[in-house]
Amino acid sequence: LFGIALHEAAHGWAAARLGDRTAELLGRVTPNPLRHIDPVGTVLVPLLLAFTTGTPFGWARPVPVNPRNLRDPKRHMILVAAAGPLANVLMGIVWALVFAVAYYAGSGWGGLRQFLLSMGNFGIQFNALLAVFNLLPIPPLDGGRVIRGLVPESLGQSLDRVEPWGLILVMVLLVVGVLGKVVWPVAGWLADFIFSLTGA
Repeated sequence: LFGIALHEAAHGWAAARLGDRTAELLGRVTPNPLRHIDPVGTVLVPLLLAFTTGTPFGWARPVPVNPRNLRDPKRHMILVAAAGPLANVLMGIVWALVFAVAYYAGSGWGGLRQFLLSMGNFGIQFNALLAVFNLLPIPPLDGGRVIRGLVPESLGQSLDRVEPWGLILVMVLLVVGVLGKVVWPVAGWLADFIFSLTGA
């Protein structure tokens, strides 16, 4: 929940720093998960997929960003989009520090040590997965928005036409197994890299 909430809050925080305070004024620049829950994307779809495919997938309520308020709309939208995955990488590093503290603490902490090791491990793995998944170059994912800001405007307008169908495309790729073959190896590499930073 905090991984998803911080991801969305980071988009709003970056937008506010770059000229658009829409999300900030709506109270969406917060780590409070309740402000980012989407009844369908955060609750219904993950539950349905967990019981049918065994692979939960979902999304939070997107943070509103008005590109026209940004000082340099095209370039700054790249930074706003990248802020979410970057927040997940940073959160993964925080969980790695939690893991390392518990790892080096020894057996004196008892059950608390095992709890922190498990939470740290899951926090690293999940945030690595969230960062990599969101960087897929498919609109409306963050990677799609980054690509939109990098390509010529004519190609960008073609990407805009794909965006309404983006989540359906992602779900199809997920169900047929293509997405897992792309995302899991990269997310695993990122998680291993974050683990390696602690030496634990």
